[in-house]
Amino acid sequence: MAATVEPPYLRIVREIRRRVAEGELRPGDRVPSTRQLASEWGVALATATRALTTLNQEGVVRAQPRVGTVVAAPDPEPEPSRSRRRPTPNPAHPAEPELTRERVVHAAIGIADTEGLEALSMRGVAARLGVATMSPYRYVHSKEELTLLMADAAYGERGYPGPAPDGWRARLELGARTLWELHQRHPWLAQLSPLTRPLPLPNLMVHGEWVLAALDGLGLDPATMLDLNILVYSFVQGLAANLEREAQARAASGISEQEWIDGQAPALDALAGSGNAPTYAKLLTSFARTGYDLDLDRLFETGLRALLDGFAALVEERAGQRPGPAG
Repeated sequence: MAATVEPPYLRIVREIRRRVAEGELRPGDRVPSTRQLASEWGVALATATRALTTLNQEGVVRAQPRVGTVVAAPDPEPEPSRSRRRPTPNPAHPAEPELTRERVVHAAIGIADTEGLEALSMRGVAARLGVATMSPYRYVHSKEELTLLMADAAYGERGYPGPAPDGWRARLELGARTLWELHQRHPWLAQLSPLTRPLPLPNLMVHGEWVLAALDGLGLDPATMLDLNILVYSFVQGLAANLEREAQARAASGISEQEWIDGQAPALDALAGSGNAPTYAKLLTSFARTGYDLDLDRLFETGLRALLDGFAALVEERAGQRPGPAG
């Protein structure tokens, strides 16, 4: 009788369990991403995703947004008695739970939030849900359709109050901060589409309508109103793109942002000492004691203030060009 071959994903599960049990990976430590596991073990991304999903279901690991999958803390609750313990499902014959489109979209958002949009695949979604590979296709026809559904669901997580704040500037600030919060929660949103190919999503239009309504009645022509709306969105998108790129760089290299900066210190010092960048050298000297912390939230607030100051100047200019009442 031929020996049963252990599925590749179970071999990965067993190895991660060993690392946790022997203390190589401790609670809170980041475990290899799906892309790293796929490369290390020579398996498909879906296989690596299934391994992490199995470990998650067992309580060995947990997903931490924008960090990845980390080792879970031990369960403080006592183990239930043998009579109350539920039987362990057989991984060779898993019971397929009832699917809905919403569950498929939610699972896909979870993958994109923790692993990035590049790690998303229909096979990976199926593995995360613990269902047959083709099951999600009953609800979503393609990865492209799934991505649009994900984006629409993400943009729909935040809306706006009934009574709008007084003044166009306060309304634009609220609109920009709402978009920034959504992009921080789901940085992959910034990777979806260039400005020249806007996404026709109902929930994204909610945010666009909020900005356009704030600009309405200020004497701006339609093209300028649309330009300013695009500028608000692109300002948020441009900053948020760095969140996703940092997550990708961390997953690919295994080093943090600070570790990377520390590794570049000799090259940066050489640039400062070359004499070709005296202003940069002066700034570098001023940060010798305190250092410089690149804070995207601070950049957002500074940039938003400068952006809206520019809008205010434009509105004031257009108001001065409008003819006054006939004397």
